Amino acid sequence: MSGVDPIFAKLTAPGEPFALTERDGLRLFSNMPPDLNMLIESARRHGDKTFIVEGDKRLSFDDVFRLRDALVPHLGITTRGERVAICMRNCSEWVIGFLASIRAGGVPALVNSRGAPAELAAAVEDVSPTIVLADAERAALLREGGYQGHILETKDFPTEGEAGPPPSPAQPEDPAAILFTSGTTGRVKGAILTHRSLMTGVMGMQLSGMMVLHGMAQKMGITPETIIANMPQGAVLVVFPLFHISGMGAAFLSPMLAGSKIVIMRRWDPQEALRLIAEERITQFTGVPTMLWDVLHGAKLDEADLSSLRNISSGGQALPVNLLDAIRAACPQAMMGTGYGMTETSGMVAMANGEDFIRNRASAGRVLPLVDMRIEGPDGAELPRGEAGEIVVRGALVMSGYWNRPEDTAAVLSADGWLRTGDVGYIDPEGYIFIVDRKKDMVISGGENIYCAEVERVLGEMPEITECATFGIPDERLGELLVAVVVASGIDEATIIHNVAEHLARYKAPARVAFSKTPLPRNAVGKIDKVYLRAHWPELIGDA
Repeated sequence: MSGVDPIFAKLTAPGEPFALTERDGLRLFSNMPPDLNMLIESARRHGDKTFIVEGDKRLSFDDVFRLRDALVPHLGITTRGERVAICMRNCSEWVIGFLASIRAGGVPALVNSRGAPAELAAAVEDVSPTIVLADAERAALLREGGYQGHILETKDFPTEGEAGPPPSPAQPEDPAAILFTSGTTGRVKGAILTHRSLMTGVMGMQLSGMMVLHGMAQKMGITPETIIANMPQGAVLVVFPLFHISGMGAAFLSPMLAGSKIVIMRRWDPQEALRLIAEERITQFTGVPTMLWDVLHGAKLDEADLSSLRNISSGGQALPVNLLDAIRAACPQAMMGTGYGMTETSGMVAMANGEDFIRNRASAGRVLPLVDMRIEGPDGAELPRGEAGEIVVRGALVMSGYWNRPEDTAAVLSADGWLRTGDVGYIDPEGYIFIVDRKKDMVISGGENIYCAEVERVLGEMPEITECATFGIPDERLGELLVAVVVASGIDEATIIHNVAEHLARYKAPARVAFSKTPLPRNAVGKIDKVYLRAHWPELIGDA
């Protein structure tokens, strides 16, 4: 960033709640405790305020902490660091299970609940958990996938009981949570977020929120305290899966610490979202562009009350300018925002809100002062501002590595803490980051990351298919659509799509499959030429 933002400098000065210190070349919050549970315990002060709304269920902060304490002894954690796999849809029990795992000294491993039976079982078995917390549907899928370990279903969660004495505090570098992420190999990996990295990410979100508030106060000519005193309770509509870093951090942990209410949707429905926004007075809505388009085009906006919304932001993929303009027209009072980050960085490493975002809408935000970011060329040399190369990040937010994957860890994380994101971009003189290409062979469809290698592995196991390639094509609603080109005989498009959906999560199945009568084209190094296939897709599928 060119210069230091004066509001940032004020909020992070010595003696302030977000005071920063530097240790081993990393910027850290001076007031951050070593153990995430200590930070969580601070939320007890919100008492009888509503914390979770899920259908007809309404739980206060007191209720949630009571249920958390009751669950702790049932986890069977005897040694700090034992894993607790959480495998369920978004629900209040997910939150309670996560909090109980942290309180017991365990490490919650957040499983993608949308996976197929074999995927779920493989992810769970990878972390050798002491216990799995699952809803009835996921428990059945895990058994179908062959998992034989201990599963505690949500219907059996206790409602009364004592947590017992807490374990000794964690060290900042101890694992706090494991979040599963695919890679270009197509094999799921567990990113280990430490107590330090996870808390830095959450406190960084809170700092960004305070910076926005101070900016508003400055613009209005009043004090931040005046705004805070007259603000209603914050309310977040939870639409991201809680097993995503965006769900766990921005939609759960950060609002909890701020005393906000989180409203959980069972499944995405634009008209239901509008109803909840009005009835629960939602103040913050973060969704992928697909959801925002759904609200604008598929819901009865003229009958909706969106006056409570103060912040609307997007994640998962770039926000189209026409969508941004439509949202601003529908919600002129709401502040727009965007950000860039990944599971391996405990959330966002770049962010822009309000006027900072509007005046540079093509960017993914400004690089946060909490991290160091550089752009590297193919030879590893740092490139000057404005030149595109691989985005490399270092900071207290960065993961410690992948669970039981030393080779995968070494491939992306240097000995001195620099994380290779695999994304290509450039930084302008003002510190805005622009993403010009993404991780190799990854498609973002409806905000979900789909790694082509993972889908191609399943396609390659079908005996009728001799060659295959998958890639993304533009789609107005989903952002991108995953499609496939195959060389095959004795199998049709519907069967291929069905087979992939049976082996992987349904959203990872290709939307269309084109059949090539000749071998797939290859580039100079012998790899299938997806640039050519993408350019000729209309001809291949017969739409040309």
